[in-house]
This record gives sequence, C-alpha cells and structure tokens, in this order.
Amino acid sequence: MNEIIEKAKDHFEKIVREQLDRVDKLKSEEDWTDYSILKPIIIGIVNGDGIGPIITKHAKIIFELLLQDEIRNGKVELRVIEGLTIENRVKVMKAIPEDVLEEIKKCHVLLKGPTTTPRKGDKWPNIESANVSMRRELDLFANVRPVKVSNLGIDWMFFRENTEGAYVLGSKGINITEDLSVDFKVITTQGADRIIRLAFDYAKKNNINKVTVVTKANVVKATDGKFLAIAEKIAKEYPEVKWDDWYIDIMTAKLIDPARQSQFKVLVAPNLYGDIITDEAAQIQGGVGTAGSANIGKRYAMFEAVHGSAPRMVEEGRSQYADPSSIIKAAALLMNHIGFIEKANKLEMALDICATYEKKVVLTGRDTGVTGEDFAKYIMESLQDPNLEEKWKSYQ
Repeated sequence: MNEIIEKAKDHFEKIVREQLDRVDKLKSEEDWTDYSILKPIIIGIVNGDGIGPIITKHAKIIFELLLQDEIRNGKVELRVIEGLTIENRVKVMKAIPEDVLEEIKKCHVLLKGPTTTPRKGDKWPNIESANVSMRRELDLFANVRPVKVSNLGIDWMFFRENTEGAYVLGSKGINITEDLSVDFKVITTQGADRIIRLAFDYAKKNNINKVTVVTKANVVKATDGKFLAIAEKIAKEYPEVKWDDWYIDIMTAKLIDPARQSQFKVLVAPNLYGDIITDEAAQIQGGVGTAGSANIGKRYAMFEAVHGSAPRMVEEGRSQYADPSSIIKAAALLMNHIGFIEKANKLEMALDICATYEKKVVLTGRDTGVTGEDFAKYIMESLQDPNLEEKWKSYQ
C-alpha cells in the first residue's frame, strides 16, 4: 500500500512542479499586440492542404476587396504562406516544418486553411496535428467561435480556454491500481484571467452588454471555483457589461431552449465545457462545417475554418465545389480582431444574406450546385450593394 501511495505522490509532484513552472512563464508573458500602431499589419494566409488552397483563395479575394484602401496605403499586407501540406510535414516528420513556422512567426495574424491530421489506418505516418502544434508554438490560449442563426434570434460568441482545464493534463492521469484511476484538472489565475478578460473586452468593444460564464463551480470547487471568482473580479472592471453564470449541465439545455436562446450573447468557459457547448452550438447553426473559428494569443492570432481538409472531395475531383463559408466567417473574425469592426460586420451581413436568406446560388458540394468561386462572387456582389445594411435589417 505504501509503495502505491508513494508512486502516486511522485507522479503528482511532477505535475505540480510542471504547472508551477508554467505559472511563472504566464506571469512574465508579454503584453497584448496593439494593432492600431502596426504598419503594416501582416496577415498571413496559410493555404493548408486538401481543399484548403481552394477555399482560402476565395477568402483572400474578399480581403482584397474589403481592405483595398488599407493594402494600398501600406496599413495591411497580405502574405501567402505555402508549405503546410501533409506531404511536406511527413517529409520532415514535423507537425509544422521549420521554414514554414519561421514564415508564420513573421506575421501578426493568420488565416489558415484546413490541414490533414493523420489517423489510424490511413496512408500517412502518425504526426501531430498542425493545429495543436501551432497553438503551442504561438501560445494561442483562446478558442473563439461565433454562432449565428438569425431566425432563432441567436447571435453567440464563445470564448473557450485552450491551454488549461481538463485537457492540458488529460494524458497525465494515473492508474493507481487496477481498481483506481485518477485524472487531474488545472486552472491558474493567469490563465483564467486572460480568457475571461478577452471575453469582456470583446463585449465592450462590440457594444454587447452581456457575458455568460460557464462552470460547474458548485461541485468542482477548487478549479471551477477559481474560474468563477476571477470572472466576478474582472466583471467589476466592466460596469457597462452585465454578466451572469451558468453551470455546464443546465447550459447545454438552455442553449436549445427557445425561450432562452436569444438572451445569451458572449459566453466564456474552461476548455472541456467550452468544447461541449461550441459543438452543440455549431450543430444548432447547421453543423460544424458552417462555423469559423479563432485561436488567439497575446502576440499572435490564428483564424480558420472549423472543418477538415476533405480528402474525399479532392480524390473525387470535387474541390471546386467546397463551401468557403467557414473560412469566410473566419476572415470576418480576423478583421474584427485587428480593429476593422465595420468591415467585419459588413462581411457577416453579406454572408448571412447570401447563405441564409436570398440563396440566389446554392452550394451542394457537388456539380448539382454552384462552385465555391461562384458563391464567393455572390458574396462580393452583396458587399458592393449600397443598400446592404438596410437589406440585412429587413430580414431580421
């Protein structure tokens, strides 16, 4: 018995030491990037693989339309980054080849196309996900996802912590005996502060008067209790933003409650809970393929399509019919993040009109519908409509 306990104590001591070292690094991390003083703001467009180069091409053209003045006067630079393909990654057996990572780090923000993650049974060696590696290399601690279903009154923005909670130690649990297994969860003051503050900052910047904090603090008292206590403290710094808190179990129910759906605006949660409710919310919207996503850190930020690289579409010669909606939503998130809020809102309105209301052209993923290029042109036509905002309001 004593030997078993000592082994468990040694295991736990190692975890505690690792996390204390991590806290020290968090305490010394740099300030947030101030995009207003940068010239140029370098937007890296990472094509990825599979359908990635096809759909990112459409988003790039939309950037060139909306940001044409900023590109012309040197405020913004678009920089295409090649090489983050499964073939190149396997060649060097790294999630991100060194030369590609070097180019990525020269940018301030990234729009990233999907990348292939090998899985058991396919033809590729088992290398790490490029997304997981990029979050670690760039310290992208916040996963940010919008979900919008106008006819249900849903306009949600989720802030999910990326680096703490149950997931950061998910592979470091211990089987103490054949009958007893223990996993670990970690929340730090610094990690909770930066994700919660990001949610409140977003609400304030976008004139949204509601932030909802999701925990299970009534049961998981130390870690979730810390997260909730820090939220209460930060909320006092934002008197113009109302806030409330919900437990994860009832939150999943209320997200599908028609009487409550429109009352939620900005939601912030630790990693596991954020994973659960963002997938649920994306399904309400129409599936994960309709959602854009952001991974944000203090220095870097990456915006991407939620879906994968769709190798089957490539193999079947259907890449040109891939839906670019998710990467275009990610482009809107990117513009919002770097301060072009009106342009981001305009793109959101155009996408909403084209995909939800007018539907003059329809994507099916096959030749029974239009190509992604046709759909992108439709969005650009809508963006150039002088009555865009009035038209969008008429549908609400």
